[in-house]
Amino acid sequence: MSVIAVLALDGIPGHQLTTPGLVFGTACRDHPGVAYELRLCAAPGLRATGAPAALRIATPFGLDGLADADVVLVPGHDGHRDEPPTGVAAALRAAAARGSRIAAVGTGTFTLAATGLLDGRRATTGWRYLEELAGRYPGIEVDPLGTVVEDGPFLTAAGVFGGLDVCLYVLRGDHGPRVADETSRELITPLHTYAYDVRDTIDREVIESVGLEPTLRWLEANLHHPLTVADIAGHARTSVSSLTRRFHAHTGLSPLQYLLRARLREARRLLTETDVPVERIAARTGFTSPAALRRHFRALTETTPRAYRRAHRE
Repeated sequence: MSVIAVLALDGIPGHQLTTPGLVFGTACRDHPGVAYELRLCAAPGLRATGAPAALRIATPFGLDGLADADVVLVPGHDGHRDEPPTGVAAALRAAAARGSRIAAVGTGTFTLAATGLLDGRRATTGWRYLEELAGRYPGIEVDPLGTVVEDGPFLTAAGVFGGLDVCLYVLRGDHGPRVADETSRELITPLHTYAYDVRDTIDREVIESVGLEPTLRWLEANLHHPLTVADIAGHARTSVSSLTRRFHAHTGLSPLQYLLRARLREARRLLTETDVPVERIAARTGFTSPAALRRHFRALTETTPRAYRRAHRE
């Protein structure tokens, strides 16, 4: 029986507190042979769920509940910019040292990042916090598109439904796609395939109406440069926060998400219309290495750049 420990920090969103029980409980009920023990483990200082409907919480476990857990879930919570409560970082490091998988959702990624365990790894968080995560923890390769990002024993997820995505991802890894798919249907939610949903077209009239068109033309002409959101904001002559709000309101994407999609679109064009080697395509489209291009490309197309070129040439 796998042990899933949910680390509850003060201000945890109510839906993230209950989602693991919903997913793993449904899987256990409907599939003989699927067995999980779910533990709600209180971090020091835990008082209630987050606003607007704050509920006081009492749990049967403290940090000791992480001691033999197979998976530790770190949901989002209030105060993610603060140092983790006493003992939390040490408990997470000890769990990782024992071989536990650790999954962080939304702002929970900041708590996991504070342990140093994500240094040199890829991770994600909610789109509002991507730049903040990258700035506070420069050793992390922040993935702006990942629904669920897996790097070694660590999983991170973005979005309001990130906890649901992570739980289904763990279930899929433990018991296969059929169990995960049937559980997701029972919950009346689509099961992500964890491939990027790339928007190849965006309403240019809408973009022009908010003055983004010149910046988008500049961005797409400079894909080969290591652009940051500050660079993009500088060209648009606005603040980073204002730029991010405008991008998300009128494209549904953050600036870095749009940049990555633009790089992938250009990479696909070069693969189908030219004979430029993959290594040079990576450089021309701004990826840090051919391996980075291949990783994002596989997430997008479920194939490699060379196989994609071959298939489209045929």
